[in-house]
Amino acid sequence: MEPTLTYEEAYKELAAIAREIETEAISVDILAQKVKRASELITYCQARLRTTEAEVNKIIAQMDQQG
Repeated sequence: MEPTLTYEEAYKELAAIAREIETEAISVDILAQKVKRASELITYCQARLRTTEAEVNKIIAQMDQQG
């Protein structure tokens, strides 16, 4: 996965792949490549969401301790 890829970019690419597959606008010859890329993007997005959730929970816990 590209190190500078943002969550939003990954999500947009994933949505584009999903649209291509849903509308059958994708060649059977490259379908496996697109599905593999979609899997990588899903894994990346899930990891970013987990990281963000942990960071937010940490901030909230710190705020609770200060209050």
